[in-house]
Order: sequence, then structure tokens, then C-alpha cells
Amino acid sequence: MEKILKEITAVFVENGKKVFLVGGGVRDKIRGENPKDFDLATDAEPDEVCAMFRKRGCVVAPTGIKHGTVTVFFKNTAFETTTFRAESDYVDGRRPQSISFSKNIEEDLSRRDFTMNAIAVELPSGRVLDPFCGITDIKARLIRCVGNPLDRFDEDGLRPLRACRFAAQLGFSVDGALAAAIPQTLQTAAKVSMERARDEFAKTLLSQKPSVGLLLMEKTGLLRLFVPELANCRGVEQKGFHRFDVLDHLLLACDYAATENRCLEVRLAALFHDVGKPSTRLMDESGVWTFYRHEHESARLCRIILTRFRFSNAVIDAVCRLVAEHMFFYENIWTDAAVRRFVMRIGLENLENTYALRRADAFAIAGQPLTVGFLSDLISRVDAELAKKRVFSLKNLAVSGKDLIGVGIKPGPRMGAILNELLDSVVRDPELNTREKLLEIAGKYEK
Repeated sequence: MEKILKEITAVFVENGKKVFLVGGGVRDKIRGENPKDFDLATDAEPDEVCAMFRKRGCVVAPTGIKHGTVTVFFKNTAFETTTFRAESDYVDGRRPQSISFSKNIEEDLSRRDFTMNAIAVELPSGRVLDPFCGITDIKARLIRCVGNPLDRFDEDGLRPLRACRFAAQLGFSVDGALAAAIPQTLQTAAKVSMERARDEFAKTLLSQKPSVGLLLMEKTGLLRLFVPELANCRGVEQKGFHRFDVLDHLLLACDYAATENRCLEVRLAALFHDVGKPSTRLMDESGVWTFYRHEHESARLCRIILTRFRFSNAVIDAVCRLVAEHMFFYENIWTDAAVRRFVMRIGLENLENTYALRRADAFAIAGQPLTVGFLSDLISRVDAELAKKRVFSLKNLAVSGKDLIGVGIKPGPRMGAILNELLDSVVRDPELNTREKLLEIAGKYEK
């Protein structure tokens, strides 16, 4: 047992209270992983836990005190601590209408979602309580509900999404009864707040292989419930070298972004970059499917989806910009000015993510390794322009709005248009970026 666990356990024991290690920390330890956090269950009620630790100078936050949970900050480590409890009357499909504190750890474990999360380790003895055979399921890499899955999912609509997320995170399969119960309880899942659904969806995408969870969502109806735009991509065949329909292409792209350990924004962009293809698909005169301007429709739908999920504006803007620009087509005949315009359009802060999305998109065409040096010519030319400290935004121009006011140009839309014209001039010819030359050009525009 880790030293800090022994120390916090001693506080409970000194006060005559029982305490158990529960939840993900136990599951991870059984899997041979280092626990990322420690959750405790105790027969001490929340006010007793607060008193015990505040007396020792610890901060105790009432993070879920209505449901018996407080977070104890003990020696720079957070311990989520919950009183043994029983629950009843899940009227809103998410939280119990009533709870009652219990003195029985077995009763507390019986209210948990999956057997792998219903294991407790008594502290300090180390005795393991596993009333639902969770250890066996962990070793079998199986996600199984505690008791009847229909009851568990009717109680809490978030649990089906958690099952999909755990399948992706842990690489586990799901029990047949669990999978069969999800389509029968979608009406409860529909009651889950979009913020909570977003968190599970994001954790699924941040797993090692997001497609595992997303395919389970599709199979059980969760994908159509929460992201119908993505579900509509199933069966939409493509042209040319594409081996997969649009949905499988998007799943492969998302998985590739995960193998590169890319951030959430890139994984979201990889998953949604072609989501506009179903609504833009047309067959041309030769019988080939076309998807003209699908990147713009994809960006539009992406904004709708991410807004529905209550992602932050910063995330939404970043992802939609990546999606809108993912169809750039580089040729080595580009002039240096064309390279600079590319950087200006994409944005310096988005370059690496844009390259990552293009790699993911290219891989997912056929699921084959990329050619050696893919994008290397473009990247080297961009790097060469960056090394020369070229101007790519208004803030790097040798003049500002204040300078233009000084020569008689009034603030307003016209000034903004002139500044953008000056920026375009400098992108074409970097030697023009001096105050004197730019003011001379501005004077011509004003006339």
C-alpha cells in the first residue's frame, strides 16, 4: 500500500471509522497500471469526514455533499471520499431522487455501474471485497453491469456512454446483455445533459483507439441519438482511391490522429472533416460521385455538433477552421508568395494541427501507410519562410491603424480594408514592409 494511503487511512482508524479504496484506482491496479487517482468509501458521514480532516488543517471541498461526497486534499493529493450509501427513485435518468447512508460496503458496491468498478480494498488490512466477480471480468477484459443492465441504464442514462468510453479506453469488450440493453434504454440516455455527454464523448476520442467506442455507439443507437450527422455517413460510398464509406473513413482518420497522440481538437477535426459529404454528394455525367465544397458544409455541421455538445468557443473555432481548410492542395510549382499566403490563411498557430489532419485524412483513404516524405516539401518550404521571419498577420506590419490616421485615413471599415491590402502586398513582396513604402501604398489606395 502506498505511503500516503497508509497515512490517510490512519486518520479514519483513529476516529473509529472504516475506509475502503474503491473505483478506478482499484481497477487500474488490478490491470497492472499505476492508479491515476484514489477514491475512498467510508462509513463516516460527510460532516464527520470534514471535521476529521479540517482538524488536521486539510482543505475539504463539498464537491457532492448532497450525495455523500467530499474531496479531501491530504498532503497535496486529492481523495474523493464518499459515505456508504443506498439509492432509489432515479426519476430524471441521471441522479437518484433519494439516498440513504449505509454502514455496509456491500450495499454501496451494489449501486455501482460495472463489475470492474464494484471492487473494494479494505484499509489498512488490504482485504479485497469483490461480490460481483469484477476481478474475473477485468482479467477477461469484459465490461459487465452490476446486476440487470436494463435496471442500471434506466437508473442513469450516462452509463451506456461510459460503457462505450471504457471499451475504447481499456480495449475491453462488452457483455452481450449490456450491449442488448442500451438500445432499449435510449429514452433514458436522451435525458443526459449535453455537458455530461460531451465529457464522455471527449474521453472516448482521447483514448488509444476511439473507433472502438464510436462503433459501439453506432451499434447500440447512441451515435444516432447524440451525433446523427455522423451516423448519416454510414453507407455513403466515395470515389477514386477511397476503400471505405464516409463513416469508416472518418473513424480511421480519428484513430490515426490518436496514434500520433494528437490533441482533442485534431481528433475532433479528423472525425468530422467529411461529415458534410452525405448532403453534398452528387453523381456527375460519367457516373462518379462528387462532393463539391464538402469541406465548407462539413465545417458548418461541425459547428452545429460542437455547439450542441457545449464545447468552448475556442475549441469550436479551432476545429471548424481545421475542417474548413483540410482540402488544401499543394504543388511544388507554388511560388514563395503562395506558400506565404497558405501560412497566412491557415494561421501560424494551426500549422502543425493542419499537417496532422491532412496525414490522418490521407491514411484513412485506404488504411495504408503514408508515402515516405508525405508533406515534407511543403513543410520545408513553410519552415524556410518562417526562418526568414516573414509577415503573416497585421500585427507584424511596419504600420498600424495609428500610422494611417496620421496620414489622414479615418478609422472604420475602409481603414481595415486598406490594412488588409497592405498585408497582401507584403505577402507578395516582403521588401515592401517598411513604414515609408506602406504609407505610400496606403495613400494610393485612399485616393
